[in-house]
Amino acid sequence: MKASPKKSRPQEALRIVVVAPDLVVSDPDDDHARTQAQRSRALRIGLLESGFNLIATLPADVFLADRISQLQPDLIIVDAESEARDALEHVVFATRDERRPIVLFTDDDDTSHVRDAVAVGVSAYIVDGLSSTRIRPILDVAMARFEYEENLRHERDQARHALNERGLVERAKALLMDKLALTEVQAHAKLRKVAMDKGLKLGEVAQRILDMADLLS
Repeated sequence: MKASPKKSRPQEALRIVVVAPDLVVSDPDDDHARTQAQRSRALRIGLLESGFNLIATLPADVFLADRISQLQPDLIIVDAESEARDALEHVVFATRDERRPIVLFTDDDDTSHVRDAVAVGVSAYIVDGLSSTRIRPILDVAMARFEYEENLRHERDQARHALNERGLVERAKALLMDKLALTEVQAHAKLRKVAMDKGLKLGEVAQRILDMADLLS
């Protein structure tokens, strides 16, 4: 059974991980690296000034999935410029088994891959949005969108599960009617009785009957 979507919690309690390049600039003449470091520093300062709980800053590398699994953050911020696509791929891979809201901050005005980013789970794609006054409303919207989409996903999963279970029950009833010469009402009652006696769901009993029929066929 799939777990219900997480309930929202007070924003000050959000545990945030930032995925960003190293702040250390080895070459003082590398203007790009220096600008990127300044952006990352501004983002982290803005998060702290806004009262968020910044628990770690991680590089986008092959170890990211393990680190996120250990830290269990509530929200992930990707701070990237021209490397946005590569960093995002690492984050998406790291959250494939346990979805989390992802916010991408970038100064790269090439928005050709925004659609792809949203499709893989980015809740907010922000270009040139590092002003500390913008961080809180941006994360507000990202969390609300993520929770809305997770609720929709949960409802779709429940509907799909109910539909699959109904199909199993109908097939099991048809089998009982054929093999035991029962009416549809009798077959359904037999399934319900077994389910109650065994403490199982109706769909589970139906699946066992069908599996047994396949085994003996």
